Amino acid sequence: MKSKNDINGTAFLLTNGAFKEVDGKTSHGLIRGSTRFTITAVIDYKHFGQDAGELLDGTHRGIPMYASIEEAIEEAGKPDYCIIGMATVGGKLPQSFEKTIEEALSNSISVINGLHDFLNEKLQFVKLAELNNAQLIDIRKPRSFRELKFWTSEIYSVQCPIIALLGMDCAVGKRTTGQIILEALSKIGKKAEMIYTGQTGWLQGYKYGFIFDATLNDFVSGELSLAILDAYRNEDPDYIFLEGQSALRNPSGPCGSELLLSGNAKYTILVHEIGRKNYDENPDWGEIPSVESEIKLIEAYNSTVIALALNTRGCSKEEVESARINYEKKLGIPVLLPIEEGVNKILPILKNLE
Repeated sequence: MKSKNDINGTAFLLTNGAFKEVDGKTSHGLIRGSTRFTITAVIDYKHFGQDAGELLDGTHRGIPMYASIEEAIEEAGKPDYCIIGMATVGGKLPQSFEKTIEEALSNSISVINGLHDFLNEKLQFVKLAELNNAQLIDIRKPRSFRELKFWTSEIYSVQCPIIALLGMDCAVGKRTTGQIILEALSKIGKKAEMIYTGQTGWLQGYKYGFIFDATLNDFVSGELSLAILDAYRNEDPDYIFLEGQSALRNPSGPCGSELLLSGNAKYTILVHEIGRKNYDENPDWGEIPSVESEIKLIEAYNSTVIALALNTRGCSKEEVESARINYEKKLGIPVLLPIEEGVNKILPILKNLE
């Protein structure tokens, strides 16, 4: 079996009707780009016949969508892997995916799973994989504590700016914003690394990082600092960005203080979805607080918010422009629309951090 870092090739994404949902963010990231996998098709019975890029954000990417794996193989060719393209609440595998996974294995296609619900613990998949010489690859499986590193104050030796990408909630576009910023910096000759902290970052091919919620809590800070140090020493970047998870005050999984404290991120880009009122869109989880109060909280961790990026899902042009003007007036920092306009407004600020 290949080691985790040697896994690459062509892949189908499995979304089973949920491509347009927030939980489809793993697929969304891979469609926007990956150096580890070439995505050749998306399997989604609700949206077949369309181009996945156009459906995602209006950009044609030549990635067709099919109703079944058999149809996709016939028209797009057999891939090296099928990837479960979902990030569900609690990391549970939806039952609706079981038949699709069985179809992939029956065609001798290895399946990559980024959920907590491990395929290798499901006997029906294990038997089918063995029968068809396919692999079940659970990338979120925790590593032994013997393999993990504890935090070290060496993090303070990093001289380039460390910038956290934090969100007001889960699935608002933290990683996507970072990806767009890295692309913009590359175009002006600046070198940046993003430390991935989730399964999608690994799937996209980012070189340095770890899967935050598959790591024993005692070692999260250590794995974070180690990834930053490795990126700094090996790549000599102009900037290091840290991919955030969840949100500082999301009660289902508060997260982010580690990036500011253990990762020594003295700067933050905050990401907010304009139309989202409650954490994870669930009224029982409570209202998302104001952006202003989140910035004050981040400042209490001794990090400066240098820009606000807006996710405009479901908003009209008028609503977006009103929100942008309002936030720029109140906050006095650049307000970015990464998907619609790019991130060039933040480049002068980043240059001043060097």
